Amino acid sequence: MTTSGYPEGVGADAVKRLIQAALSEDLGAGGDITSTSTIPEDLIFSGVMAARHEMVIAGLWLAERVFHAVDPAIDWRPEAADGQRVKAGRTLGRVRGPARALLTAERTALNFVQHLSGIATLARAYVDAVDGTNAQILDTRKTLPGYRELAKYAARMGGAVNHRMRLDDLVLIKDNHVAVAGSITAAVNGAKAQGYSQAGHAKIEVECDTLDQVREAVELGVDAILLDNMGLRELSEAVAIIGGRARSEASGGVTLDTVRAIAETGVDSISIGRITQSAPATDIGLDWSAD
Repeated sequence: MTTSGYPEGVGADAVKRLIQAALSEDLGAGGDITSTSTIPEDLIFSGVMAARHEMVIAGLWLAERVFHAVDPAIDWRPEAADGQRVKAGRTLGRVRGPARALLTAERTALNFVQHLSGIATLARAYVDAVDGTNAQILDTRKTLPGYRELAKYAARMGGAVNHRMRLDDLVLIKDNHVAVAGSITAAVNGAKAQGYSQAGHAKIEVECDTLDQVREAVELGVDAILLDNMGLRELSEAVAIIGGRARSEASGGVTLDTVRAIAETGVDSISIGRITQSAPATDIGLDWSAD
């Protein structure tokens, strides 16, 4: 955590907006009518948040912020750390406070932690799959709207490396840019003439679908080349053509079954959209416990 109490790369304003939006969505106009009608106002609830299967944790600090947004009197004590791999049954944290408030906050707090832990868990699976190679696992901009900073934080907790956070982080010339510009050469020269130089950026990456495009991009002196949907033989040939003159990034249709072989072609990195786009949520419970 930084001195602001938020992880690096995660803005307080974005988190607060998400929490408020999530709580408003869940509470509706009438609030938690079940808890207020069945639970005595002065009842204190103690609960244990626990993992129900093996996973990598991310977002426990968010649970505390959700609880406090509902009632600052709620006491949250984590017993695991973000980025930690835990076994089934492991206690992740203990919470105590007014029962109505805790039950109101429960689902929103769990939604955040389950979603982010799912991203971290899938990221770790990919990172583990390429262990021993030189390839880094990258995330992408394929994130739920509003969740960009949190999703990329969770990917880091799983051991992945963040690709660009926003469109202004890097000149990344993709196939549609090339189609509109007319060629890779025209697109790169345009970026050099007025794109990244005016914005202060120092790097250009180009997406290539063919080995001829790879040769063209290398000769233009770009910083990185995204090798899109290439087979293993093409990837190996592309790495040889690049010859260390630019970073190589494999992308497109990567799965846990194929990522190891892709890494072994010698690419520097592998970008995987499904890490942040479609990682399954983990199963985490919050159950009542006696004091």
